[in-house]
Amino acid sequence: MLEKLKKLRHGPIFTPQSLQGTVILPGLLGGFSWASGSFDPETGLLYANTNNIPRVMNLIPTPDKPSPYRISGYDRFTDHEGYPAVKPPWGILNAVDLDRGEIGWQTPLGEIPELTKRGIPPTGTENLGGTIVTAGGLVFIGGSKDEKFHAFDKTTGKLLWERQLPAGGYATPCTYEVNGRQFVVIAAGGGGKMATKSGDAFVAFALP
Repeated sequence: MLEKLKKLRHGPIFTPQSLQGTVILPGLLGGFSWASGSFDPETGLLYANTNNIPRVMNLIPTPDKPSPYRISGYDRFTDHEGYPAVKPPWGILNAVDLDRGEIGWQTPLGEIPELTKRGIPPTGTENLGGTIVTAGGLVFIGGSKDEKFHAFDKTTGKLLWERQLPAGGYATPCTYEVNGRQFVVIAAGGGGKMATKSGDAFVAFALP
């Protein structure tokens, strides 16, 4: 990996793209995901999921085009096993204290089953999709590449519950009430930039 890195351009934030290839971190999905965060007025915390996935941006000359260069694509910078070539966690759920301007807590978001079987603690995964926080003290989010739906304690970040979805839940969930009973629903469409299997389900869970 070090030999590969030596051949690429890398440095501080805003290091320009290059013909040799430039490593960027976080990659093109963030940092902060494209989806929304959620705010809880009781705790003063903003809940947002982030990615820590390095990418390589290669400039390719296009002398016959109006623009002199194009990028080669969204190339991942991986290790010899195909995992992100940086220390995990690779996907994180963050609680940001907006009053103090500090991180309240962080926890890995998602896991890679084959690494878990090898005894490696949850690494988090690349993720898309946002959070919601409820008055009952829970932060709900899908988003992770392991195609699971999660509920975290909004105060501590502890994972309290998770369920496998029929496809990746790369969307922001919503909550609603019917006859005094609360439900949480998420679109499980999968596919897309996560390159997992596609689906067409809306999955709803009822809270006790």
